[in-house]
Amino acid sequence: MKLQKCGLVFFAIVALFLISCQGSSDKKVADLAPNAHQVKAEEVIQASAYTYVRVSDDGRDYWIAITKMDVKTGGTYFWSDGAEMKEFTSKELKRTFRSIFFVQDFSSEPITSSPHMQAAPQTGQQPAMEQKGISVKKAEGGVTIAELYAGKKSFEGKTIKIRGQVVKFAGGIMNKNWIHIQDGTKDGEHFDLTITSLDSLKVGDVAVIEGKVVLDKDLGAGYFYDILIEDAKVKK
Repeated sequence: MKLQKCGLVFFAIVALFLISCQGSSDKKVADLAPNAHQVKAEEVIQASAYTYVRVSDDGRDYWIAITKMDVKTGGTYFWSDGAEMKEFTSKELKRTFRSIFFVQDFSSEPITSSPHMQAAPQTGQQPAMEQKGISVKKAEGGVTIAELYAGKKSFEGKTIKIRGQVVKFAGGIMNKNWIHIQDGTKDGEHFDLTITSLDSLKVGDVAVIEGKVVLDKDLGAGYFYDILIEDAKVKK
């Protein structure tokens, strides 16, 4: 009888320990930035350019999209900067999301309000938003974004010329400027091209860019590029 009671006490202690561990894993981080969200990845869908994640957040369940990265189902993640799109259709997935957030700073590390926290470059993790109304003439002797993605294997390691409109510019990251351009063409869900250069541009500029095509560039920490144009020279 005593042995049975001891067994029951033991299992009760184990159960309480497991419950305690579960509770601590879901515990909210106290020092999150005011606009930061702590979420749990409930479902992950990998596409060619994006990673789609269904997350839960304080009982709320919704979808987010991020530039392709490794996300673990059941993992805890954080984000603060995103834009909601309603009735977004992914042609690749053949699926329409009633509501989805395109998130720029999705991370496994807490986004804290500490003034000493150094912001990490977000270029690699930032999903591109397709800018409507852009229509840029193809550069003479160059390619379009659609042509580049459609035939990317044939361009690997080559220097190409491309004209596009700057939709994002981030300077001084890893001693380079990071430029996102679009030209109004697309191949599937690929409509945005990332470029590194020592030259400067500003959002809205239309420029011809020459640079070397690098495929499947993985900088680590989720910074992955299907195509990256490196060490580009810019002509406005």
